[in-house]
Amino acid sequence: MLNPSTIAFACGLAAGAVLGVSGRAGRFCTLAMLEDAFFGSDLRRLKSFALAAAVALLATQALAEFGIVDLSRSIYLTPSLGLGGAILGGLTFGIGMALVGTCGFGTLVRVGGGDLRAIVVFLVLGLSALATMRGITGVLRMMLIEPLSLRLSEGSDQTLTSLLGAGGALRAFLVVSIATALAVWALADGRLVRSPRLLASGLAVGGAIAFGWFATGWLADDEFDPVRVSSLSFVAPLGDTILYIATFSGARLNFGIGSVTGVVAGSFAAAMLARGFRWEACDDARELKRHMTGALLMGIGGVMSMGCTIGQGLTAFSTLAVSAPITLLAIACGARLGLEFTMTGEWLPALRRLFGVST
Repeated sequence: MLNPSTIAFACGLAAGAVLGVSGRAGRFCTLAMLEDAFFGSDLRRLKSFALAAAVALLATQALAEFGIVDLSRSIYLTPSLGLGGAILGGLTFGIGMALVGTCGFGTLVRVGGGDLRAIVVFLVLGLSALATMRGITGVLRMMLIEPLSLRLSEGSDQTLTSLLGAGGALRAFLVVSIATALAVWALADGRLVRSPRLLASGLAVGGAIAFGWFATGWLADDEFDPVRVSSLSFVAPLGDTILYIATFSGARLNFGIGSVTGVVAGSFAAAMLARGFRWEACDDARELKRHMTGALLMGIGGVMSMGCTIGQGLTAFSTLAVSAPITLLAIACGARLGLEFTMTGEWLPALRRLFGVST
């Protein structure tokens, strides 16, 4: 008989594999989404992301409405809003993401495709996330984040519906309205429909987010051996995976470790099927330094903001946590600044271009 942690790991493996295939074969990439929108006026990837958010929101809220999953047990619906972490952490993560050229999820996709640079990013990101959760940079996190958190009123949490006092039918109407608006925007002009890979990956990723909640909140639920109710995110789980590898006999499998393994496996399978697997490495020490710096910033920022483009942008969003859009906007601003820096090589011109100040 399988124990809850093993069930959670197996479900994470399956959900991660779906994302790995979506990232490799379906071209689902959050940084590429922002680059296309900022510099190419191409919103197809952004629309795919919006479709994923709509699917994840609708399916997750349906699970909660029917009592299948208790979302109040997730880390996102706390009685305080970490506003400082969402903004500062999001900006830091976004800059790091731009320096690396992808996010934590994209790093795992690259690992599956044979990118040796991504292995370095994986290790630095995971270790910096561990240090920020439990180690030396965790002190800095507590100093910066705790004073900038907003304590909510008694009996409320940071869901949009709770803050608005919307319950019952009004809550359902709000959920359906948000999901419908996102789906209509994504599909209305037909460009996403004419991009079947992006369309399929958006649907698949959104479904995988909801499946993660179902897996940890119902399939692996055991009051005598509880597991954390969670879904997909790719910052802290990278650190947990490194810790598990290093302390195998004293560690425990979980959904996050399964999802990390699954993304790499799914990406590897898709790369092999498409004959796209190839070994890649850094061109020089300067490129390696940029990747390591970006990974460090992603690890620190991702823990401060309690998630990444997937963890906050989709997983937290599916719970209606107000931290999700705040963090995602901060990540987008940080990514824009980081992308400007990679083009100019200097921070001051990057800031000027970001804010439209002429030199």
